[in-house]
This record gives sequence, structure tokens and C-alpha cells, in this order.
Amino acid sequence: MSIFNRLSDIINSNISSLLDKAENPEKMIRMVIQEMEETLVEVRSGTAKVIAEKKTLARRAEQLKKQAQDWESKAELALSKGREDLAKAALLEKSNINSSVEITERDLAKLDGTLDKLSTEIEQLQAKLNDARARQKTIVMRTTATQSRLNVNRQLHSYSIDNAMDKFEYYEKKIDQMEGQMDSIHIEKRGLQSEFDELEKQESIDQELEELKTKLKHQ
Repeated sequence: MSIFNRLSDIINSNISSLLDKAENPEKMIRMVIQEMEETLVEVRSGTAKVIAEKKTLARRAEQLKKQAQDWESKAELALSKGREDLAKAALLEKSNINSSVEITERDLAKLDGTLDKLSTEIEQLQAKLNDARARQKTIVMRTTATQSRLNVNRQLHSYSIDNAMDKFEYYEKKIDQMEGQMDSIHIEKRGLQSEFDELEKQESIDQELEELKTKLKHQ
């Protein structure tokens, strides 16, 4: 496949469609970017060669035009000396050279068209490459995030995590039972203390009552 056909294929390709069909989008877009970069290097190298060829043809055209002018001057000189035969021969040489000039200028026009087309396609390829690179960053980030989620999901549903959580629940229940026993003992102690406090309070009231009775007797 020629570089120009490959360039057109890449420019006309649909990156989104390629990625949708790919089993591994990250790998696919790496390949697409590599292909684009390699093609861009080749196209720019080819463009440089076309530009060099154009300069060579342009110099050739200028040289031919100078030769044509020289033959015209020679024809004028021949006529001035009365040598019409030499003048005709000089004009014939000029005509042949002008034919070469026309061919060279047509070639130059074709090269200009090729360069214009290459310039447009290089811009299109560069735009596609920029788009692919931007998508690559997004795909890499999404792939990394998705992989992280998968890893977390596997951990959440793994036997070791479930087993550890079961142990946590078991120990929490044991601690609840121990705390319940301690609260029960504390309540019992508080109940017993309350009874003693009530006895002491009752004794204090009885003593105060006796003192009041004694006081009334002596009035």
C-alpha cells in the first residue's frame, strides 16, 4: 500500500468505530496512535522530497527560459548579419526549449497541487492524532479506574473479607455480652446500696421523731 493510500485510509477511518469493535480499546488506540505517528513522519519526509523536487524543477525552468532568450538573441544577431538560415535554426532551438519549459511548468503545477493536498491531509492527520491522544488519556484513566473498582469489588466479595467481617460480628457480640454482664452487676450493686441508703434514711427519720416526742414531753 502506498503512503498516500494509507494516509487517506487513516484520515477517513472512524476512531470511535475502531474502539467500539476492539476487545482491548487501550491497546487498539496505542496501535492507532503509533500508525498515525509513523505515517505522519513518512508524509512529512515525502513532502520535503516533493518540495526539493519542486525547487529543482523551478531552477530548471529558469535555466530553460534563459536559454530560450539566448537563442532569440542569436536569431536577432543572425538576421542583423543577413543570415536568415541561422536565424531560423536559432528560433527552432528556442521553440524546442519553450516546449521543455511548458512541460516543466506543467510538472510544477502538478507538484503544487500535490503539495496543497499533502498540506491539507497532514493537517487532518494531525487533528486526528491529537484527538486519538486525548482519547488515549481518557481511556487509560477509565481503564485504571475500572480496574480499581474491580479489585475493590473482588476484595469486598472475597472469602477472607467475609470471614473477617464474621469474626468482627462475633467479637462484637461477645463484647456486648460482657458489657451486659458488667451493667447487670453494677445495677445489682446500685440496688443493694439503695436499700442501705433507705434504711439509713429511715433510721434518721425515726431518731428525729423520737427527739420531737421527747421535746414535747418536757414542755
